[in-house]
Amino acid sequence: MQGLGREGQDTIRDHDDPEVRDAALIAAAQRVEHHEIAGYGTVVTCTRLLGHGDAATLLNTTLHEEGGTDEIFTGLSRGINVEAMLR
Repeated sequence: MQGLGREGQDTIRDHDDPEVRDAALIAAAQRVEHHEIAGYGTVVTCTRLLGHGDAATLLNTTLHEEGGTDEIFTGLSRGINVEAMLR
């Protein structure tokens, strides 16, 4: 996760064009979300296997929230990516 954070900082430093920078930052944010989704998915499975249904339900709610955030980033990237490609 620290590496992904550094990558985001590098993106800000390396791209002067606002649309290109925004597209790169959205992509970096999505990589963080995907990492979180993978982690929550694993923990949900483990808690279910261990018989902790209530915990699994709560963690699954968070997993779905992370998926929703990823969808928001995908929607944002559609417009920004077109703008960035035109640069």
